[in-house]
Parts: sequence; structure tokens; C-alpha cells
Amino acid sequence: MMDEDTSTSSGGGVKLFFVRLSQMYQSTLDRWTPHTRMRWAGAIVILLLFLLRIFIYQGWYIVCYALGIYHLNLFIAFLTPKIDPEFDPYENDDGPNLPTRSNEEFRPFIRRLPEFKFWLSITKSTIIGLICTFFDFFNVPVFWPILVMYFITLFCITMKRQIKHMIKYKYLPFTRNKPRYQRVGESQATTK
Repeated sequence: MMDEDTSTSSGGGVKLFFVRLSQMYQSTLDRWTPHTRMRWAGAIVILLLFLLRIFIYQGWYIVCYALGIYHLNLFIAFLTPKIDPEFDPYENDDGPNLPTRSNEEFRPFIRRLPEFKFWLSITKSTIIGLICTFFDFFNVPVFWPILVMYFITLFCITMKRQIKHMIKYKYLPFTRNKPRYQRVGESQATTK
């Protein structure tokens, strides 16, 4: 009887530890959410550390290539609308769709992969890639110029297709230089 109580309490302690750990992780992510520029600066620093390690030690090109392909996949998901008009061209009431004709009502661009999840996925994958560079098992000898040329070709083909998609369905996935409208009460309050 005593052994069952001890094992139950120790199992609860481990579970409590992991619950507390996940709460701390989520709390940290919540604090970072409004600081977009700082988050991306940190992600770029981690990515530069990864690339510096690749260049200094002249290895792990497969890890670098896999990370590049994964980042390209994330970037395409970031640029793509959540409800793709190519696959759902008929208007339905399931949610906002992109306008396909000039006389349709404006609907906001909703990304398939939101900015925060994009940043989080890039940061996590870069840290995993950096950790992989500490193990010789992942240092597979390859002729890296072929990987670079293949990645450039894949990037150009993918971006050409994405840009054609943007032109065809008339959407712009970026919010810079788009008009921002103020409420009537806000514009009067700022002029007084």
C-alpha cells in the first residue's frame, strides 16, 4: 500500500514539473509577443551564429540545406492566404475570402502561417540546426555547390509561382504602405 502512494506522488511530481515548465515557456512567449523587432533580431542573430559555425568548420552542409528548405517552406506559408482562392474559388460563408473581382467587398488578408508562429518556427528550427552541428553524425560529406545551386533554383521557381498567384488573385501579403483608416472620433481627438 505504501509503495503505490509513493509511486503516485512521484508521478504527480514529474507531471507537475512538466506542467510548470510548459507554463513558464508559454509565459515567456507571451512576454515576447509584442516585441516584434527584438524577436526577429534575436532570430537573425541565432541564424548568423548557425551560418558562422557552418563557414568556420566547413561542414554540416546537409543540415544547412535542410534548414534552408524548411525556412523556404515556412516563408511560402507566411505569404499564402489562409483560405486560398485557387482551391476554394466559390464564395461561401465559412469565413473571410480574398476578393477576386474589383467590385467585391474588401476582406483583410489572413495568413496561413501567422507572423508569431513563423518567427517561433524559424527560431526553433535554427536552434535545432545549431545543435545538430555539434554532432559529427550529421556532417555528411557532400559537394556543397550543387546544394547551393539546387536551393537557388528551388527558391526562384517557388517564388515565381507565389508571385504569379499574388498577381492572379490580386493580393499583397504585406501591410507596409497600405492605407490605414482612423475612426471619426480618433481623428478629431488628434486635431484638438
